Amino acid sequence: MKKHMLLILLVALFTASMLFAAGAQEAQTTQAKAKTTLEFWTWRPEDIDFYAKQIALFEAANPDIKVVQTALKNTEYNTILASSLSGGAGPDVFQGRAYGGLVTFADSGFLEPLEGWMPELKNYSANALLGATSPTDGKIYGSPAVSQTVFMYYNMDVYKKLGLSIPKTWNEMISNFEAVKKAGYIPLGNGAKDGWCLETLLGGMGAGFYGGSDFYNAVVAGTKTFEDPAFIRMIEQMKSLTKYMPDMFMGISYEDMRANFINEMSPHLIAGSYEAAFFKSQNPKLNFGIFAVPSEKATDPAYVSVYADMNFAMNAHSAKKDAAIKFLKFLSSKDFGKSMVTEMQMVSAVPGVDASADPFISRVLELQKNATPYLFLVGFRYEQPTGSSLWQAAAQGVMAGTLTAKQAAKQVQDGIASYYKPFKK
Repeated sequence: MKKHMLLILLVALFTASMLFAAGAQEAQTTQAKAKTTLEFWTWRPEDIDFYAKQIALFEAANPDIKVVQTALKNTEYNTILASSLSGGAGPDVFQGRAYGGLVTFADSGFLEPLEGWMPELKNYSANALLGATSPTDGKIYGSPAVSQTVFMYYNMDVYKKLGLSIPKTWNEMISNFEAVKKAGYIPLGNGAKDGWCLETLLGGMGAGFYGGSDFYNAVVAGTKTFEDPAFIRMIEQMKSLTKYMPDMFMGISYEDMRANFINEMSPHLIAGSYEAAFFKSQNPKLNFGIFAVPSEKATDPAYVSVYADMNFAMNAHSAKKDAAIKFLKFLSSKDFGKSMVTEMQMVSAVPGVDASADPFISRVLELQKNATPYLFLVGFRYEQPTGSSLWQAAAQGVMAGTLTAKQAAKQVQDGIASYYKPFKK
């Protein structure tokens, strides 16, 4: 009898355990089915680790959401993204361009208007929202992420070794170039293979010659053109820098430029503030500083070009908008903005983020006292052919010696005048 009762008890326990296991498995299956997977795309493969860390923080606070990151090469990003979105697919949340790059996607119906989802956007600065708003309908299609500034990076150890100081005039900068060239360095690491890098070059060295914000406002209003003598002279000065660039500079790509500076073959590079974290990650021993490229006179402003760079956007056709907005709000939070400052060394657009504790960002903000809009990106990237594409092609012609400065200026002016009403007066 005892053996019989023991057998019955064992059978009951086994059955209960099986039922419990089945129930647990069913619960896990239900939970797995309930978890929402979001696709998140960026154009910065160099930032994969940063976003992986941030995604982990988000997922810990939102266990019902999984975020899958895809990082694409920046020069291929727009084409791949547009192709995916036009096919009704693409990411749920993604890094979106600003200004005209945003308008192209918004006017195509790819972007979700965000004011209804994120009323906190009204707290952002007008300059930040300018890059996230479509002039077509006045709606905000992106959550402003960062601003970028273009200036000169310099190797502080080389400067100390050669007894150089930050130049206060253009001629002093050229003297520094000559000194580092004599010491066996490539004076300026920039190249001309990638057209967009010549727009960066313009942003870093051009404003002091064409007249900064005064010129920007005048060409936007149509009271001056790109055939203005000051703009033509700026192009000539840009061309004069080729003697300090690497040999075969027309074949020097963006990655080559970065390598020149990171590997300390060149102590100077005109580039954006977005490079700082990457430089440090690739060469922790690299001791670099930044300065604004000086004008001809020490009394004239040393300009830096500034622009709203990245917006975080939502796919208008996403089937997971409730989960997507949670992630979008996370990317727009003060904590995330602070991480952009401390880990990525970028100037966050999120209101209330304190950047004063970071020496690099503090220096960027100091240089922004003489900020001017990044000429073609901010003012002339809304219609085709864009000012950026026209400038990049014309600048490559100048650098290669197939166009004169006057011809390049006319090429840019004629292209923009084909649609820009203020130039048709």
